[in-house]
Amino acid sequence: MKEQEQSIGFIGTGVMGKSMVRNLLRANYPVQVFSRTKLKAEELIQEGAVWHDSPADLVTHCDVLISIVGYPSDVEEIYLGADGLIQAAKPGTVFIDMTTSSPKLANDIEGEAKRYHCHALDAPVSGGDVGARNGALSIMVGGEKEIFEKVLPIFSVLGSNVVHQGPSGAGQHTKMSNQIAIASNMMGVCEAIKYAERSGLNPTTVLKSIESGSAGSWSLSNLGPRIIDENFDPGFYVKHFIKDMGIAIQSSEEMELKLYGLELAKALYRDLAEKGYEDRGTHALFKLYE
Repeated sequence: MKEQEQSIGFIGTGVMGKSMVRNLLRANYPVQVFSRTKLKAEELIQEGAVWHDSPADLVTHCDVLISIVGYPSDVEEIYLGADGLIQAAKPGTVFIDMTTSSPKLANDIEGEAKRYHCHALDAPVSGGDVGARNGALSIMVGGEKEIFEKVLPIFSVLGSNVVHQGPSGAGQHTKMSNQIAIASNMMGVCEAIKYAERSGLNPTTVLKSIESGSAGSWSLSNLGPRIIDENFDPGFYVKHFIKDMGIAIQSSEEMELKLYGLELAKALYRDLAEKGYEDRGTHALFKLYE
């Protein structure tokens, strides 16, 4: 089957999902969509995506089903809930959950998929709204290597750094490492910019000096300018980042690993959410320093 002949189902057309569907449509894939709020998918429907009223209806029309939703509870409801998404699928269907979720849940989904002669990959992403829009996401994949290679052309439309990390759950564990690194780094980005402001420097000029040196990071280069411009629109929501940090802390505790920086970052983000910023971007952490 040629790649563009594969019909793709897509569940979740939010900040990330909308751009990902657009890129698939531009690559001439037939895309079927479902979102809890149809209004979020209206633009995509006008651009050629086909709407379905439920995940169970959608899955009967596709060869590959991709989901990117909010929380592990949403993932569990979609794949393991009473509506029978996996049971309704054609044998051989490949399920790809790109939500940042629990490694254990990824294992459970793969087990359920195999019961019905289907396949499942966990493939969380990093790169935010910019990466999704530009088809430049970093995609971390867990699951069978043979199935990964089968859908690699689809991943290549969505991301520029696609790596098979190992068996089921490996993608989610990799994403936890990613979020752990971001959490402490975001504190440093905010504190560096606030220090520059307080000392009377021009933060934009400071950014030019430090972003290409040893302090450089994606967050500094991409979110630093947004902080300076006081643009806290979400590329990735504070509330979802808190969820991710919670998964990482739980997983680390199961491995008897203490993550001091992550626990501090989570406490700060909790404080930020309680101040009314849970639906802002993760760089809104800067507001705590004002």
